[in-house]
Amino acid sequence: MSLKRIQYEDIEKANLASYAMKSKETQGRKVADDEHELRTCFSRDRDRIVHCGAFRRLEYKTQVFVVHEGDYYRTRLTHTMEVSQIARTLARNLRLNEDLTEAIALAHDLGHTPFGHSGEDKLNQLMKNHGGFEHNKQSLRIVMQLEERYPGFTGLNLTYEVREGIDKHRTDFDNPAAREGQPTLEAQVVNLADEIAYNSHDLDDGMKANLVEADKLKDLALCRETYRSGKNMDKNTLRYYIVRNIIDVLSKDLIKQTETNIEKNKIQTVDDVRKLKSPVVAFSPETVIMKNELKTFLTQNLYKHYRVIRMEVKHQRILEELFNTYLGRFEENREKGIYSILPPEVLEKHHKLNTTKEQAVCDYIASMTDNFALMEHKRLFDPMEKV
Repeated sequence: MSLKRIQYEDIEKANLASYAMKSKETQGRKVADDEHELRTCFSRDRDRIVHCGAFRRLEYKTQVFVVHEGDYYRTRLTHTMEVSQIARTLARNLRLNEDLTEAIALAHDLGHTPFGHSGEDKLNQLMKNHGGFEHNKQSLRIVMQLEERYPGFTGLNLTYEVREGIDKHRTDFDNPAAREGQPTLEAQVVNLADEIAYNSHDLDDGMKANLVEADKLKDLALCRETYRSGKNMDKNTLRYYIVRNIIDVLSKDLIKQTETNIEKNKIQTVDDVRKLKSPVVAFSPETVIMKNELKTFLTQNLYKHYRVIRMEVKHQRILEELFNTYLGRFEENREKGIYSILPPEVLEKHHKLNTTKEQAVCDYIASMTDNFALMEHKRLFDPMEKV
């Protein structure tokens, strides 16, 4: 006999930790929505995210290496799936709500631009006098306004807890303006699952691209023992062995330190979590040092490698030229023979949401995949390309 939503809610109450976020205790949605017979509110949010257009476009958005550099490297979608997998494992071991954790993980990068963090940096610069750009805020904007899939509301009408997790997503690379209060432990788990994922898989991609040499890892505390025990392995096996070990070490440390923090702060409820000034989910001080050492190594040997910088310079120029060209031919004045070069649906959404033209252009560019941005640039600037 199949289980109904109410039974799943009872299972959560019986099996999750007292400080885990229960589906039945959600602060709800912006627009009242009837509960589903089979799915809890958080599993329903997860499904809405997976089925939205912004999620599908992550398949062709850069993590570090642009899609056309090769089909091995991570994209935003495969990165998101790895974050989700790690976050679910952490949540399960900490007896937290896996559905809520997964929903936040799957949504955390919905607002990312084409061409990775360099694309985000360029859009932020172009929007400097118009509110700036931050992909966390854009992710929230997508799920609250930009996605149009339902007749009764704009956006996806997600629960408060998922929206909060998106809004307060924070890692070494994501440092949004201070938001008051701590989010749920589930959201905090996603923050650090994101760090575990990109530290490990960016190293994997860098080694695969021959930008990072395996023998350089023997000096890193997080990789030293693994490198020594696996140095006789073939190149590919050693790479997988090192990456797998990084995920394992960081995950186990996080679980242990988080349990220590929960006990130290006498946390019993979600409200106890929210009242604290600092996150509960954390790595141990010793592991933070090792993680930061790896981050510095990746910055010096991968993120600032001249080949990666060349890609960034090229792609930032493409986004700047698209942005300025769209703005220059945004308004229509048919009496003067001036017509917009933007698709009608972009202008329709601009009028519907009453945004500035800069915000409309920003939304459009941020939604693009790498391939679409490259092709759009060719259509606008290459006279031999069909429009």
